[in-house]
Amino acid sequence: MELSDANLQTLTEYLKKTLDPDPAIRRPAEKFLESVEGSQNYPLLLLTLLEKSQENVIKVCASVTFKNYIKRNWRIIEDEPNKICESDRIAIKANIVPLMLSSPEQIQKQLSDAISIIGREDFPQKWPDLLTEMVNRFQSGDFHVINGVLRTAHSLFKRYRHEFKSNELWSEIKLVLDAFALPLTNLFKATIELCSTHANDASALKVLFSSLILIAKLFYSLNFQDLPEFFEDNMETWMTNFHSLLTLDNKLLQTDDEEEAGLLELLKSQICDNAALYAQKYDEEFQPYLPRFVTAIWNLLVTTGQEVKYDLLVSNAIQFLASVCERPHYKHLFEDQNTLTSICEKVIVPNMEFRAADEEAFEDNSEEYIRRDLEGSDIDTRRRAACDLVRGLCKFFEGPVTGIFSGYVNSMLQEYAKNPSVNWKHKDAAIYLVTSLASKAQTQKHGITQANELVNLTEFFVNHIQPDLKSASVNEFPVLKADGIKYIMIFRNQVPKEQLLVSIPLLINHLQAESIVVHTYAAHALERLFTMRGTNNTTLITAAEMAPFVEVLLTNLFKALTLPGSSENEYIMKAIMRSFSLLQESIIPYIPSVITQLTQKLLAVSK
Repeated sequence: MELSDANLQTLTEYLKKTLDPDPAIRRPAEKFLESVEGSQNYPLLLLTLLEKSQENVIKVCASVTFKNYIKRNWRIIEDEPNKICESDRIAIKANIVPLMLSSPEQIQKQLSDAISIIGREDFPQKWPDLLTEMVNRFQSGDFHVINGVLRTAHSLFKRYRHEFKSNELWSEIKLVLDAFALPLTNLFKATIELCSTHANDASALKVLFSSLILIAKLFYSLNFQDLPEFFEDNMETWMTNFHSLLTLDNKLLQTDDEEEAGLLELLKSQICDNAALYAQKYDEEFQPYLPRFVTAIWNLLVTTGQEVKYDLLVSNAIQFLASVCERPHYKHLFEDQNTLTSICEKVIVPNMEFRAADEEAFEDNSEEYIRRDLEGSDIDTRRRAACDLVRGLCKFFEGPVTGIFSGYVNSMLQEYAKNPSVNWKHKDAAIYLVTSLASKAQTQKHGITQANELVNLTEFFVNHIQPDLKSASVNEFPVLKADGIKYIMIFRNQVPKEQLLVSIPLLINHLQAESIVVHTYAAHALERLFTMRGTNNTTLITAAEMAPFVEVLLTNLFKALTLPGSSENEYIMKAIMRSFSLLQESIIPYIPSVITQLTQKLLAVSK
């Protein structure tokens, strides 16, 4: 394909058609673009359109198409043909950085992603001047350009956080540090000065704080593998400024949105992450700065509200405290009984509360709730962070912490008993507290593998969990039902077998609950119980012990698949599979009806 006006016009027409809602117009256009993407100059035509087209929609469409083209084709795979010719590769690398920096933000993000995909393959060997070209732009003074460079650098360097150590990685990081660490530090200082100069200009502050967030993220990536000499020598500059940003509060940066975190929250949460990284990995060098960070982050936690927009900030701040309290030589900071009481009262208990936002997710976004709560993708939630802090404190102060919390658990349960329908959230928090207090080590496969011996799990189960699951209605207090079922799931190795056998009919009963979370948890709990191994490596719960429940188990499992929102519920399907495996020949009488239902399900899914 030549770089001609006619080809640019053709490409424009086809890109427009790819946005058409009518599949009869859209699909042939997509097919055409796929058929020409192997041609020489195709990516350069896209970049030319992106630069010169008068229509914004075409610019954006060309930038997305270009990024996806790079994603599919840039990597050279051994013994396969090279999908992009060498002259196009050279031209793309020569033009993409200046083009990205002069584009509007929407397009800049797409090109920045494309650069990081190319960089992953070609940097530094095949693209040695990329860094110099980017660093030189710091001098421009134009923060639209500077933020473009920072965003690209972030997407290039963030892989250092999870790459395995190797000589190749070390030499790349060294090359990056030699070229980038000093300009980044100078930019950091200059941006902080500009924040003071423009302290009363809201639009300038927004741009400057966007830069500071990216600078803080780059600091994390560049310091993750090891403590670079440069950052060790300049720790005073970085830590003093990070500390002052943590304590900063500018009314112009506060947002009215209760859900979405603002720039100030995002910056402070990244600084908490950076401080936690240093406290964990470079504690000796970080020691002089640690007490003031503990104080600042403590004050932050005590003064931050319960709104959803602060969740990331609060969870990162708590994670910082959790990482500090389990290091032996910071033990003295937490030894005092008053300090422990204060942490429990002001940080842990308030952040374990079940909020309106959690209730909303439980009812209206059950899939996401289950993913966070069951599958451990709750890494950024307040509850998870508070739970990690409890575990961290228990490492050295198990006795005092268990004592303090026992008092809280009892008072929460008393509040619940006074008026269950109004105070059910107190019981939810109490169950969560007991769970986090008792869990020392946990795996997905076995549940809790190591428990706090100071907590009587069976007694709590009999007195406070079973009554909820035995109540007449499976739909009353759905959150507490889900808590109870999760308790069985987590502590299945600690609760005696006779209590598990008492629980099985209760779990089968809860497969009929209207709440998606409750019937999903019931199915998952049954599936987990059926996989448990007893002595002689046989299943703990036998087919003979399940004999009285076979019919109702199979009936309720298949009924659960007809409940709204669960027609393709993988947890229920797994429980069906595990039940067949455990029950073996006991299911023979039910096979005709089971086969019919499974066939119907397969037909529905394959449609």
